[in-house]
Amino acid sequence: MSRAKGNLAEARACKFLYDNGYTVIEQNFYSRFGEIDIIALKDEILHFVEVKSGLDFESAIQNITPKKLSRLIKTADVYMKKNSIDVSYVYDAIIITPKNTEIIENITF
Repeated sequence: MSRAKGNLAEARACKFLYDNGYTVIEQNFYSRFGEIDIIALKDEILHFVEVKSGLDFESAIQNITPKKLSRLIKTADVYMKKNSIDVSYVYDAIIITPKNTEIIENITF
């Protein structure tokens, strides 16, 4: 996916989060392990969000691999330590398709 398409998907994801009561704290947080697309807060729970887009749900969700999830978890750990944060947190995915935006909360393998 091109960076421009990624930016559009992340903008749609941020709007979706705002519309559903989340506060976006940060976007595109990088560590040596990888990147977190969006970090958001809702009901005192921190959400580390991976944004994936595709022509349909299946093609987008298949891009969340065990390796990608491992990088997300390691990068979230860096973020928590760097910012001295000690709150409840989850890893979520937002799937963007031409017709829908859907959140999958608390993704794990």
